[in-house]
Amino acid sequence: MSLKDFRVDPATLAFVGHDLARPESIIAEPDGTLWCSDARGAVTRIAPDGTQTLLGKQGHEPNGLAMGADRQTLYIANIGDGRIYRMDRQGNETVFLDHLGDRSPLGAVNYIFIDSQDRYWISVSTLELPWWPAAQHPRPDGYIILVDKHGARIVAEGIYFPNEVRMNHDESYLYVAETMKRRLVRYPVLPDGSLGPQEEVPPGDLGRGAYVDGFAFDAEGNIWVTLLIRNEVVVITPDGDVYTILSDLNEAAIRNAEAKIESGELTPADMVACAGPHLQLPASITFGGPDLRTVYLGSLGMQRLPTFRAPIPGLPMRHWS
Repeated sequence: MSLKDFRVDPATLAFVGHDLARPESIIAEPDGTLWCSDARGAVTRIAPDGTQTLLGKQGHEPNGLAMGADRQTLYIANIGDGRIYRMDRQGNETVFLDHLGDRSPLGAVNYIFIDSQDRYWISVSTLELPWWPAAQHPRPDGYIILVDKHGARIVAEGIYFPNEVRMNHDESYLYVAETMKRRLVRYPVLPDGSLGPQEEVPPGDLGRGAYVDGFAFDAEGNIWVTLLIRNEVVVITPDGDVYTILSDLNEAAIRNAEAKIESGELTPADMVACAGPHLQLPASITFGGPDLRTVYLGSLGMQRLPTFRAPIPGLPMRHWS
């Protein structure tokens, strides 16, 4: 089946896990183990048999997750306290990054991506903590940090709430979800890790209520994107075509949220009101399963992880092989 014809009925979604708290981000391992951020501590590990273990004591808002190549270390971006944490499989935590020069705290650290050279790419959504004013009154104070063998440095600035960041298959570009611009952008990655000029990923602005949050590449170069308050998953092809594959719209609530953003009056309750009957505020997308065709969705509004099967496998993450 082609992506153009592929659709998922939200009423047919399967689910994994239970009693999770703000499971924004998910890491899948080849053996079926899942890790998701969990505001009750730091992360919850879900074993292949469904057994759950809550690990860590960070609190605040554990957000984006990454796993090292050895699968022994998790990295957690805590958007609530502005720190990146390192955690072993037993739940022992240390701070990986909490300042950059005289910039402390870093701001609302959102996501961390590890590339094939074991470099760490970190998005900071806004300098402000707590982060909500940057959604209520969008401003271009988000930035990207690179941590490599030379240390930590800022490689891109002036972004409207950068969210997830990932690389394409040959790591020639760093892609960024620019949430408050409702689009994806990308930057050429230069040999020394610095970034070239920002480029808009076609088709650009995805339209009313399309606040991009998480995304993932599949093996054919398509980008699977979660649209938070639209309760949608769309796929952007390399040619810039957009296919909606999963949709659980709450039209009246979306219209209200858009109006509140324009007037600078958006509240968390306005966002929560956008939740659909089957899918509530999808925030990230992860490919897993032995064939990388099982899709898992993280969210801001659910206590379990929606899942469905995809016709195309995902692009493996750093820890997969």
